[in-house]
Amino acid sequence: MPKDHNSYIVDTIKAYGKSLMGFIRKQVSNEADAEDILQDVWYQLSNVINAQPIEQTSAWLYRVAKNKILDKHKKHRESLLDDLYKEEVNEETSDLISILMIEVTTPETAYLRNLFWEQLFLALDELPIEQKQVFVWQELEDQSFDEISEKTGIKFNTLVSRKRYAVLHLRRRLKQLYTDITEY
Repeated sequence: MPKDHNSYIVDTIKAYGKSLMGFIRKQVSNEADAEDILQDVWYQLSNVINAQPIEQTSAWLYRVAKNKILDKHKKHRESLLDDLYKEEVNEETSDLISILMIEVTTPETAYLRNLFWEQLFLALDELPIEQKQVFVWQELEDQSFDEISEKTGIKFNTLVSRKRYAVLHLRRRLKQLYTDITEY
């Protein structure tokens, strides 16, 4: 890498590092994820700077960071759907997941996505608070069982058990919605 590219990257990291990290940290649930995303942004910068000049560095960095954050959230939502429909993994299930995760939004996909999330939150509200909290912390806020255990003082195995009951309830509760969507 030419010396002027190296100095450009170093200067960019010095100029935007703290503010970019603050931006990322506000949008993810833990420090490790924020650091990973920031590292991905710097890596992408180092790859792109060799191929083409960046006209508006600040806008480019924040756009890349936002895309990386969205990718992380999307990957997390996909794993949530996989967990909910794990027993029924087949061609129809992957069709549902692809409908809900499609990036191009049509009125139909927006309606189905909103319906799914509305029903999910209604089903979560039916759970005992302990099960709901563990599910939300683990699946929606991306906290590990170890982090939750440390934060709450509840044993690891108890948390796993509570989440298991929550997932079983959600599978039962959302089965009809799944059937309606896939037959639609």
